[in-house]
Amino acid sequence: MIGLVLAAGAGRRLRPYTDTLPKALVPVDPEGAGTTTVLDIALGNFAAVGLTEVAVVVGYRKEAVYARRAELESRYGLRITLVDNDKAEEWNNAYSLWCARDIIKQGVILANGDTVHPVSVEQDLLKARGSGRRIILALDTVKDLADEEMKVVCDGPSAGVRRITKLMDPAEATGEYIGVTLIEPEAADDLADALKATWERDPQLYYEDGYQELVDRGATVHVSPIGDIPWVEIDNHEDLAKGRTIACRY
Repeated sequence: MIGLVLAAGAGRRLRPYTDTLPKALVPVDPEGAGTTTVLDIALGNFAAVGLTEVAVVVGYRKEAVYARRAELESRYGLRITLVDNDKAEEWNNAYSLWCARDIIKQGVILANGDTVHPVSVEQDLLKARGSGRRIILALDTVKDLADEEMKVVCDGPSAGVRRITKLMDPAEATGEYIGVTLIEPEAADDLADALKATWERDPQLYYEDGYQELVDRGATVHVSPIGDIPWVEIDNHEDLAKGRTIACRY
């Protein structure tokens, strides 16, 4: 199993940082000096759970990731493969994850390049493996939800997903998907096919819509509750300020 980070997004709501950097390289250290980025958090977590290889899907301002690859490999003791997304500035992340379809065949822990979270998330996902679970989503069942969150409905905190979308009444949701997934190798081909159907239907769809496609086809997508822990998806400057208060605890 290897790590996989989606780091192709532009993050336009984080300008001026993202004038020259992809969202995953926006500084989350308290001083904003760039000593810690969202990508650093993900790589550090992967290394902490014993992974030795990571793939990073890059697109917008990908040259900044290429420039830092050797230093990141040395810092975290990882071998990093970069996967180019040629449509990162045009299409949404269903296509971005599909670009890593060959990587997923090795089995991955996927982390969005805008999620600051503790290593306990990866640890819990690894503990949840087995019993035929092919795809396991990290789920926050504690947070109060609003319109923007990627909401999940399942029959129970540890049951299969029935629905995953931002477009639902928050009161209906079991919790929020935080952007971290464990994907077993045997799920790779089915997931790739579902993602392809998703971006061909609408290239602006999310990879979570690919998960829904799988569910609609009869597959089971499981969840693993993360408990009451500090984490944030960084979309704007308010999120970034919160991310900096969280990142310094790790």
